[in-house]
Amino acid sequence: MAADDTGAYGIRGTAHGTASTPLSVLDLVTVSAGHTATDALRTSVELSRLAEARGFHRYWVAEHHSMPGVASSSPAVILAHLAAHTERIRLGSGGVMLPNHAPLVIAEQFGTLEALAPGRVDLGLGRAPGTDGATAAALRRTDHLNEGADDFPEQLAELIRFLDDDFPDGHPYRRIHAVPGPVQGTSPGGVQSTHRPPVWLLGSSGFSARLAGVLGLPFAFAHHFSARNTVPALDLYRETFRPSAVLDRPYALIGVGTLATEDEKEARRQLKAAALSMIRLRTGRPGLVPSVEEAEAYEFSEMERDFADSWNANVVHGTPDEVRAGLDDLQKRTGADELMLTSNAPGMDVRLRSYELIADAYGLPSA
Repeated sequence: MAADDTGAYGIRGTAHGTASTPLSVLDLVTVSAGHTATDALRTSVELSRLAEARGFHRYWVAEHHSMPGVASSSPAVILAHLAAHTERIRLGSGGVMLPNHAPLVIAEQFGTLEALAPGRVDLGLGRAPGTDGATAAALRRTDHLNEGADDFPEQLAELIRFLDDDFPDGHPYRRIHAVPGPVQGTSPGGVQSTHRPPVWLLGSSGFSARLAGVLGLPFAFAHHFSARNTVPALDLYRETFRPSAVLDRPYALIGVGTLATEDEKEARRQLKAAALSMIRLRTGRPGLVPSVEEAEAYEFSEMERDFADSWNANVVHGTPDEVRAGLDDLQKRTGADELMLTSNAPGMDVRLRSYELIADAYGLPSA
């Protein structure tokens, strides 16, 4: 598979309006107090269609487990649902936590997604469990959790072999094929798509940055929860990058917490609730995303207040003009090739409106 100059198989996007880079969406399918997972998934459909209509490049969902406030435990299922409600926008995982799964299963799932939405599926992979240790043990059926993370490069290589159906002669998996996949095109009378989902590596530290660079793969960094590591990780990615059949030069996006509201005060109210949700998660008390009213009535300890201030300092928030200026500054500081915007504000309508306001601020295509 050779990279093409026009888009490297959908990896490189096109900036619209006055944006200096492509803008995309990361959806955590958050469930707020007073709402159900069904409500959250309906909101995801609305948001994916809005993102498509307004010119966002891609729409990713992320694997999480045992978190009542995050209904994205099965990215492949959600992406199949979104594929049925969209036509053009790229859909993908941001990401699938590879150590939780057999590589063959992931190749089959994303081969199926590619068949459902040809030419617009991304496969983003992470090596973290996407949950706590006990849940990870239940997912992996083992107490030796480090084995999955330590074996990540080998698991990745195996997955790519299944996606390309090119295990060498003599390999024990040579006669095993991920279906849907390339084997169908090489079977008598077979016709198969020339595309397969591009693989991205995700990270919040230097490990995946270096691996993505060495393999010549696109890289996505979780700036929204590891902001202090963003520039070092992107520098490492670019320094170690080797041209590949996928990319001839580095391509890195960063996930960015954002919230735009007409009134800057309202943004702060919404973020207070989001920060309280994160405090509870970090202290072993995960739950639904609390309402704004609950957060306003909550008495934060000094330590919790410091955490909330620190967490929200990395969220680009305020009026549309303030958010646009903050995103532009972040892009200049990091050199990111793409910005992927995410919001876990409790109000579903508030989240939808935020993306509309950001699209308007950049003059993106009208719906």
